[in-house]
This record gives sequence, C-alpha cells and structure tokens, in this order.
Amino acid sequence: MFRLAEAADLTQIGEIYEAIFDREDQGPVYTNWLRGSYPTTGDARQALDAGTLYVGEEDGALWGVVNLNGQQLPEYDRIPWSIPAEADQVGVIHTLCIHPARSGRGYAKQMVAFCEETARAQGKTVIRLDTWEGNVPANRLYPSLGYRLAGATEFFFQGYIHEILNCYEKKL
Repeated sequence: MFRLAEAADLTQIGEIYEAIFDREDQGPVYTNWLRGSYPTTGDARQALDAGTLYVGEEDGALWGVVNLNGQQLPEYDRIPWSIPAEADQVGVIHTLCIHPARSGRGYAKQMVAFCEETARAQGKTVIRLDTWEGNVPANRLYPSLGYRLAGATEFFFQGYIHEILNCYEKKL
C-alpha cells in the first residue's frame, strides 16, 4: 500500500536511510550519499511538511519512501530534455529508497508506477529524476520502465557533494 507519510513514520523512514548506509558500508556503494548529511529524517520532515513524502507499507512496516514534487534542481537547466513541459507540468522523483531487506522484490518498480500515477493525477505530463552515475541498480531500472536518459551533468548536491548525476525523463 502507498500513502502520504505521517509524522509517526519519520522514525521508520530514518531506519530505512540508516539501513541503506549500513548496507553500503559493506559494499557496493550505489548512492554516493553521506550519513548524517543526506538523506536524514530532517530532509524527510521537510518533504512531509510540504505534503510530498510518500511511503510504501506492508503489515504496518514501511518498506520504502519517496519525495515526489515538482522541484527541479538548478542543474536541470543544463540537461537537453526532449519532452517539452512547463515547470508546473513536471513531476520530479527524489530520494526513492527501498529498505535493503526488501530489495529485489519489485518494490522500486511499484513505487515508480505509484509516482507516475500520482503525478498524472496532479496534472503532470512528464516525470524527471536524477541518480548518481554509479547507482547501477537505478541506472538499469529507469530505462527498463521506459525512462529516457536525457543527459548527465555535475551537480553540487546539497552544497557539499560534487557528483555526476544521470537525468532521466518519461512522458506521462
């Protein structure tokens, strides 16, 4: 089941983030995130307060979380998007996370489909997103779901991570 996150979910959301960091401590690394810097429960709270934080839940336990909004990072201006859209017609997937104990079960695919349905219901005509160039699972997943690699560019993410992010788009 998918639903808007609630304040009571923040602890479990933080646990998902920490489980991802713990898994990456053992290798391989797919996110290029920094423990204690991003993502944090503070980041989740900001999205919760904005009404853009969604969770996947099964039997009372959260297995995934995503921030779905229309906020395109400034670096998106450098990407040669092929699907024209006004800013208010763009849905953006941010920080889609699946608990590592639940990986490999198709939950990411389900969450992306949920984001597409939700964005469509909000009147969006295109979905855009970015992922670190080293995120092998994500860079396989999105093209398999019909997303087009629009380009890659250096981001100065959150003001402390210099990285190359691949940017994807899909017409809704």
